[in-house]
Amino acid sequence: MNFIVGDVAAFSRTVTETDFTIFAGLSGDYNPIHVDREYAKETFFGERISHGLLTASFLSRLLGMHLPGPGSVYVSQTSNFKKPVYIGDTITARAEVIKVEDEKRLLTLATTCMNQHGEIVLDGEGVMKLPKKE
Repeated sequence: MNFIVGDVAAFSRTVTETDFTIFAGLSGDYNPIHVDREYAKETFFGERISHGLLTASFLSRLLGMHLPGPGSVYVSQTSNFKKPVYIGDTITARAEVIKVEDEKRLLTLATTCMNQHGEIVLDGEGVMKLPKKE
């Protein structure tokens, strides 16, 4: 696995109501802003919004399956939530290698999630530990 600064990967996924329901069940977070349509109508968002960590989980998929990919594990991830994500939004998760530490087998990546309007909904930085070379 040879990575260089500037390597990039991305994927897109449309968020569904089923995602909200499954994530609430898995996390135990039934905050009405995520699961109660009537409650959410009365908030300044005007409708239900995604769990922040549901959106952040797209980064886990990206880093674990694409860049750096299978066998790598998270060391850390920062997440700055910039805008809400709604049912029906198409989110593009993107990562770019910004630092390579070969001896430590670490990659640092700039991470973002962007909606279909080109707005960043989440940004941060992830550090991944690479598997040992065989």
